[in-house]
Amino acid sequence: MSSNKTSLTYKDSGVDIDAGNALVEAIKQDVKKTQIPGVLGNIGGFGGLFEIPKHYKEPVLVSGTDGVGTKLRLALDFDCHESVGQDLVAMCVNDLVVCGAKPMFFLDYFATGSLNVDLASTVIRGIAKGCQISGCALIGGETAEMPGMYNNADYDLAGFCVGVVEKSEIIDGLAVCNGDSIIGIKSSGPHSNGFSLIRKIIERTKKDPRDLSINGTNILESVMSPTKIYVDSILKLLEQKKPINAIAHITGGGLTENIPRVLPDKMKAMINLDEIELPQLFKWFQKEGNLNNSELLKTFNCGIGMILVVPSSEVRSVVEILKLQGEETMLLGSIVESQNDKEKISFRGNFQ
Repeated sequence: MSSNKTSLTYKDSGVDIDAGNALVEAIKQDVKKTQIPGVLGNIGGFGGLFEIPKHYKEPVLVSGTDGVGTKLRLALDFDCHESVGQDLVAMCVNDLVVCGAKPMFFLDYFATGSLNVDLASTVIRGIAKGCQISGCALIGGETAEMPGMYNNADYDLAGFCVGVVEKSEIIDGLAVCNGDSIIGIKSSGPHSNGFSLIRKIIERTKKDPRDLSINGTNILESVMSPTKIYVDSILKLLEQKKPINAIAHITGGGLTENIPRVLPDKMKAMINLDEIELPQLFKWFQKEGNLNNSELLKTFNCGIGMILVVPSSEVRSVVEILKLQGEETMLLGSIVESQNDKEKISFRGNFQ
């Protein structure tokens, strides 16, 4: 039966299978660098295989998933994709380590309108770097080319991570008690949160962020700084059996929303803003966006990427260990008893 219709191919619809295969080949060596004991099989199968380490008596698996948010819009608009892969890994593994878990393996999802092999390779190379920093294996992923869902080379990312912790060593915040101290660990910038507001602030200036600078560094470079990965530093504390009663990863919702998530009933965090030297970038956000402290605190990490709640007697030794890991810390306040569970955190003073 004959037809005058032109024969179509999948490529005609906008999906290039050959480009997908080329991407797999391009990233193989980067993925290989992330392999750690426990990985079974090779990349390219239908599922990633990983064996739970045998030295755990009662292993508990901890899982997490996240994305990079609208930070990707800046990456696309200004063609700066080198850091977003590490952002993706950091947002996942930092969530796992707050439970005391060691990340084991990571999977990524890369969705785009039209697959640009060089761009995708750059992103996945950043993912592999993040996995190496956090000591976990990149064991699989998915590249989805979806013309009509995304415009041309626009893309979105999602990450999935699984870690493991001994059941008796899970950090769940229940040990937090009256008088505990709150230690903040410095961030590397805004990490991957608040970027819808950041983009709005940049838009308000009516200038190219590459032409705006703070202390000799342009705004684009400052905001695109990769999210800091805290895995090694936190695990080092736990290896030395330091009593960490709670850990909070300061992500979306800033200090205001994230610290209360790890506190038990009848406990409240008292934060002294006088102890926080607000980085210049966040001061710029505040000035250009005309933001009050409340908005700043519930949108950004304000220069603090991780919070530890520890017994007051352990503050000095914990800070010393973190310093040896290259971390900068500050004592932010303390835990007090509270009869009002709706008010889990309060702030006093003002930023330096």
